[in-house]
Amino acid sequence: MQLTQLNRECLLQLFSFLDKDSRRSLSLTCQELREVFLDPRLWTLLRFSSPCQLTRDNFVLGPSLRYLTVSWYSSRVLQVCNIEDWLKSSFQKDICGKHESLVSAFLSHVCRMCPNLLWLTLSGCGHITDQDVVSVLQSCRKLRSLHLENCVRITDRSLEGVAAHGRRLEEVKVDFCRNVTQAGLRAVREKRPDIRLSAERSADMIPDSRPEEKVPLRRSLQKLLQFS
Repeated sequence: MQLTQLNRECLLQLFSFLDKDSRRSLSLTCQELREVFLDPRLWTLLRFSSPCQLTRDNFVLGPSLRYLTVSWYSSRVLQVCNIEDWLKSSFQKDICGKHESLVSAFLSHVCRMCPNLLWLTLSGCGHITDQDVVSVLQSCRKLRSLHLENCVRITDRSLEGVAAHGRRLEEVKVDFCRNVTQAGLRAVREKRPDIRLSAERSADMIPDSRPEEKVPLRRSLQKLLQFS
């Protein structure tokens, strides 16, 4: 029996055991397997370990997507992306410029194409904004779990979005997000006591400062050590 003689359900089951690259390679062998690759039912879960993976053509976004993770565990995140923009050198800004919009652009596609998303994790995504998170909450109304980790541009505005738009949210984690405050966390707990909210270190970290602010020497040294 040839592979293409299997029915669609069997082929979907077979593809489900393969990683993204293997699925794409197999899909290039014939039109029938290409159609299996493009079937939204195959893509209920997606994991990405760097922003550059978001631009590849080895996956399909669609209404069947339920679980999405974008995690970037890299020294570049800590040493470059996490530095406040006004403190970055021209070289550091050039590095960030090559990838800073990738996750935001990807999330905008998710908003349009994945209304049934249930679970979202964004970790080490140093360039995503509050608007990105709020847009996901507004578009993916069935979202139940949201985990933001080491996303330095995230502020209390994202927490306000959680309270206002995350109607089906059951769990929210905002870990190591330095611009989240205790006041923002309290507001969510008061408005949405039904949500399991946790924030490891977020409200205890040193928040960003503006260029015109006079930053105490001790605080400056702490930040220097943090990014070294």
